[in-house]
Amino acid sequence: CWEVRKHNSSEWCRFIRSNPDCRLEGGFLNYLEGVFCVFPPRLLPLAVTLYALWLLYLFIILGVTAEKFFCPNLSAISTNLKLSHNVAVFSLTSPLHGVTFLAFGNGAPDVFSAVVAFSDPRTAGLAIGAVFGAGVFVTTVVAGGIALVKPFTAASRPFLRDVIFYMVAVFLTFMVLYFGRITLGEALGERHRGRGWGVVGAACGCHNPPLLPPVPGYLGLYVFYVFTVVLCTWIHRRQRGEGLAPPRPWEPEMLTDAEEQESSGTNSGDYGEEYQPLLPSQETSLRILTTALSPLDYRKWRRKPWYWRLFKVFKVPVELVLLLTVPVVDPDKDDLNWKRPLNCLHVLTSPLLCVLTLKSGAYGLYQIQGVFPVWGLVTLVGSVLAIIIFITTSNEEPPKYHCVFAFLGFLASAMWINAAATELVNILRTLGIIFQLSNTVLGLTLLAWGNSIGDTFSDLTMARQGYPRMAFSACFGGIIFNILVGVGLGCLLQMTSSQLVVKLEPDSLLVWVLAGALGLSLVFSFVSVPAQCFQLGKAYGICLILYYLAFLCVALLTEFRVIHLSAM
Repeated sequence: CWEVRKHNSSEWCRFIRSNPDCRLEGGFLNYLEGVFCVFPPRLLPLAVTLYALWLLYLFIILGVTAEKFFCPNLSAISTNLKLSHNVAVFSLTSPLHGVTFLAFGNGAPDVFSAVVAFSDPRTAGLAIGAVFGAGVFVTTVVAGGIALVKPFTAASRPFLRDVIFYMVAVFLTFMVLYFGRITLGEALGERHRGRGWGVVGAACGCHNPPLLPPVPGYLGLYVFYVFTVVLCTWIHRRQRGEGLAPPRPWEPEMLTDAEEQESSGTNSGDYGEEYQPLLPSQETSLRILTTALSPLDYRKWRRKPWYWRLFKVFKVPVELVLLLTVPVVDPDKDDLNWKRPLNCLHVLTSPLLCVLTLKSGAYGLYQIQGVFPVWGLVTLVGSVLAIIIFITTSNEEPPKYHCVFAFLGFLASAMWINAAATELVNILRTLGIIFQLSNTVLGLTLLAWGNSIGDTFSDLTMARQGYPRMAFSACFGGIIFNILVGVGLGCLLQMTSSQLVVKLEPDSLLVWVLAGALGLSLVFSFVSVPAQCFQLGKAYGICLILYYLAFLCVALLTEFRVIHLSAM
């Protein structure tokens, strides 16, 4: 499909529609036909500009959905499963929550983008570039920025554990790229005869290779990582006698949830007593619905600067649609965020959203017996359930089954993220065809930067507030989930729809540059951090940022073939 720009502009549309390689998998919009068939050739810059703006808006959709809807429902699910909260990435009170639910919530855009990209062999390079590119960016720019913002002493054992596991994951991916394919054993970690290391038996020419030890596998390695975190935390607890150790001089004391709310002023008295009603009153259902659907807090709006208001204006349409379709359960509120009229509406809109976004609406538009569409059946059943719930509940008290709405909200927000990630991958592939750029360079730049921008701001803010160790742990701990689950789950889903072997052949030298840069950055931190007695300062941060700039220059020079391998 890359050859479309080599033809005459009058033949672009016919080439796009006749070439099977130009078909975009999934998605609601055909971006290739839009730019090459709808827009005339002289308006190509306008089309690219609109696509770039839409790309930025897709990142906003991903961020808003993950932050305000996906993560809160995950938190509510973990509460219902009796897993305690903590603001840390790896909670000492509940490490399983930190490495599973919280990691899934923070890495949702990255994982869904990788899964969508891996679902099509033509965009697998985009996923590899994004996963590796985000890894290099977070472990250099973000980690270096934390050291620059607030020098600190890193937690030795968690750091060494995370870096070692991440290096194993990078080495596993390097082996997969070297052999050019990933098997079911490498995705899951199962034992197969002759498949202990994927294609090692075939590479050695063995017709009946012996039973080799099982490959760790992406998903299997992550399960082992979770087990290791839980075991280490249990041992640490036993060593300190089940009590919380006093904070070290370089470690700020952890606040409880109530203390944090009081210090940040986010409790009920945040806006002063003048905003509290003098007499308690029961609100009508219509009033509750309109208040719940308002994405604007006018008191907060008046206090915020102009750039926050401008950004909020762009987010309001997204938040309004999400409020209409995704329920949110908040365990920190007395009423668990129960809004009877809106939650009853969610019983209808959330399932309808799921069937209309799954496989880009293919299942929702399917007609039962060729007569009645699936979306009509879902609407009918949802309406009946919504009426029953509305009649049998009250506005003041949530029902006993209110926790079910957390699972419904989790599913609905996951479908939103998946739909946005699909559009994101398709538009990046379109931009790659327009500018003759490989999927790998688009993944390591635009997709990696877009998915990492939220982590960057949150980690740097956490460091400025006095929690640099926590932010630094997030740099190395969070991306382990992204690479292991993103690659493993993406390849596994592709296997279910095709064969049991997924080809991952590097399309250029850039893939090896990317893998080598990530591995080298991890080795640098693995050696230099203990050499500094885990006391990280500005020199360490400057070295990491300079390393990323050098890597970016080499990657771009490789993409434009300034750096290339000479023919043998």
